[in-house]
Amino acid sequence: MMPEISLNILDVAQNSVTAGAGLIEIEITVDRSADTLEVIVADNGSGMTPEQAERAADPFFTTRTTRKVGLGVPFLKMAAEMTGGSFDIQSERGTGTRTRAVFGLTNIDRMPLGDIAGTMTALIGPNPDLDFALRYKVDGNGFTLDTREMREILQGVPLNEPEVQGYIAGFINENIDALGARF
Repeated sequence: MMPEISLNILDVAQNSVTAGAGLIEIEITVDRSADTLEVIVADNGSGMTPEQAERAADPFFTTRTTRKVGLGVPFLKMAAEMTGGSFDIQSERGTGTRTRAVFGLTNIDRMPLGDIAGTMTALIGPNPDLDFALRYKVDGNGFTLDTREMREILQGVPLNEPEVQGYIAGFINENIDALGARF
């Protein structure tokens, strides 16, 4: 199992990159009154057949030809369910995939959320031409980082420039800190 949820997000989002997604949306929603932490990774990639989607949480099933096991989705499912939470995956061939994991926020078995800024820069850096949107909400308040908006502002400066990557990480960390929301 991965030591923090952000690494699960990285793995699932990397699946989206591999599936040819042009847009990958990551939503993190904390609702303290419901005692939940919800993570959604949605993409507009190639999607899966119903049979593939049904088997995606099986560690001995993968669509990759480079290895015989796929552990990212099964680890995310197990991590969520260990906290009394839930997991589901919806996918349609040619449309994309949406993965949703809900964790019991205060459950002792919930791993830390981890380094979301590092996860986003690890995704954007090697994929500067893809679009990523991060939505982070805590009890109804939150912020959004959207690379489509950043491209308009930066007017041609690549998103994988070190200064831009530093800005992205700083923006995410400052906003998480402003929310008082390190989970």
